[in-house]
Amino acid sequence: MANKSVIRQVGEHVGETVVIGSWLNNKRSSGKIQFLQLRDGTGYIQGVVVKSEVGEEVWEKAKSLTQESSMYVTGVIREEPRSQSGYEMTVTDIEIIHLTENYPITPKEHGVDFLMDHRHLWLRSPKQRAVMVIRAEIIRAIQEFFNTNGFTKMDPPILTPTSAEGTTNLFHTKYFDEDAYLTQSGQLYMEAAAMALGKVYSFGPTFRAEKSKTRRHLIEFWMIEPEMAFTDHEESLIVQENFVTHVVQSVLKNCRLELETLDRDISKLENIKAPFPRISYDDAIEYLHTQGFDIPWGEDFGAPHETAIAERYDKPVFITNYPAGIKAFYMKPDPNRPEVVLCADMIAPEGYGEIIGGSQRIDDPELMEERFKEHNLSPETYQWYMDLRRYGSVPHSGFGLGLERTVAWVCGLEHVRETIPFPRMLYRLYP
Repeated sequence: MANKSVIRQVGEHVGETVVIGSWLNNKRSSGKIQFLQLRDGTGYIQGVVVKSEVGEEVWEKAKSLTQESSMYVTGVIREEPRSQSGYEMTVTDIEIIHLTENYPITPKEHGVDFLMDHRHLWLRSPKQRAVMVIRAEIIRAIQEFFNTNGFTKMDPPILTPTSAEGTTNLFHTKYFDEDAYLTQSGQLYMEAAAMALGKVYSFGPTFRAEKSKTRRHLIEFWMIEPEMAFTDHEESLIVQENFVTHVVQSVLKNCRLELETLDRDISKLENIKAPFPRISYDDAIEYLHTQGFDIPWGEDFGAPHETAIAERYDKPVFITNYPAGIKAFYMKPDPNRPEVVLCADMIAPEGYGEIIGGSQRIDDPELMEERFKEHNLSPETYQWYMDLRRYGSVPHSGFGLGLERTVAWVCGLEHVRETIPFPRMLYRLYP
């Protein structure tokens, strides 16, 4: 019996007969030849069925195949330079597993709501598969970067008694007789971990109960949150730009076919190499005024402001030193100018908005206590967080990268709903 293979590895079997478990993505016929577009999850290959070279039974089986029917296909692998994969299969036998009837997602155009209702099937389409492969490569590259740069992966809790930035946008639940929340950030726990292990990162789901319907927001998304002891703001920025460079270059190296499937402009990704440009919040406000935006100093930037700033550059840009009043309580003030903090947002090019937010953290226990009072935070609830400043406090910095926004930017997608297998959005909890 012929050996089993997968489409991704057919290049190792040129001239050999193999069996591939597959689904029919599409097919066409020219009378005496049927062309089967086969997929198996690892890739796509064309199976060629020649009437004069197969028995009547195999020919009729090929004719009966419908979109998304499943089968074992036996055939000889041949080189085919015109094919995207570089190979095709001359089919010698077909064993039908299941004939599909009335598959709902056809090659015609469908509305977004219809596709989202059928997300469990839409994932099978070439473009959705390409996005998921790139997402997986981004995850692999993220872990590779941190694992090879001296970071230890730590897992913060998903159920928490407090939040990093107030409880207004948190999902509330009961923890037996206590109140608890689904985490919106692992950062505070990562600070504790950094005091134990030096350089750490977390990689996990986070939840925001924001009633937002923009193309950049999901209710459930994944965050990568490194934290580094003995690291100042400037050193953290260098880590961030090297990190993003590594991720983008890894996708370029390992996902060319998928980027082509998405019609991504690869030249724009090839520009993404450290160092990245920087602009202060003050200079950004001045620039926005020259572009006709009426935004006062002290106000946070919205999507149109970030896009206008990013359009000046062909790489991500850091916006640094925001006013303390619009940033989180734990960010360290600039010693030379305490009304701004040592922080930066990394804004992706091409209108994709903020993909990283980071800062140096307050390490002075007295200043942190002041911040607790200003923000009406409970000293009892945050007792453990204050302990980090009481017992061996050190300068430390960290940041958080949103995975789905990064996937959207790298893939060139219009909306983050396509960047995660089963998106959770304001009005969508199915499937």
